Amino acid sequence: MQSNTMQKLAWVYAIMFFFLGSLAHIPWINDEHGVTLGIFSLQWYDDLLHYASGVWAAIAAWTSFRASVFYFKLFGIIYGLDGVMGFLFGQGYLDGGIFLQGITPLDLTTRFLANIPHIAIGGIAVYIGFVLSKRFAQHVYA
Repeated sequence: MQSNTMQKLAWVYAIMFFFLGSLAHIPWINDEHGVTLGIFSLQWYDDLLHYASGVWAAIAAWTSFRASVFYFKLFGIIYGLDGVMGFLFGQGYLDGGIFLQGITPLDLTTRFLANIPHIAIGGIAVYIGFVLSKRFAQHVYA
């Protein structure tokens, strides 16, 4: 099976998420309180979410161009909106924070640093799914 560019990008996302799921388990990246990079307090369910995102990306990459495009579109929207919600309200929905803890008043720097990964990863995925996929579709279906 020959991979196309969209599938290769989905493999990149899969590898990235397997790495992100492992961050909380790398001692020198976490402080004595288990805070990753001095910003994120990652729990087992955060790791599970990252690993599940990686598995989904890997399945899409392995399956087809179309599955990879769908992954980037849906995943990008879900992750990007979670980051925007976290930035605006101090909690996102993917980890259940907004439902369990409600709106959390955090300073602007913390809100930015804690949510920029989801905004960036989701935004890039949306761009890949909605813009780049059109450019690469003509090469796949030509």
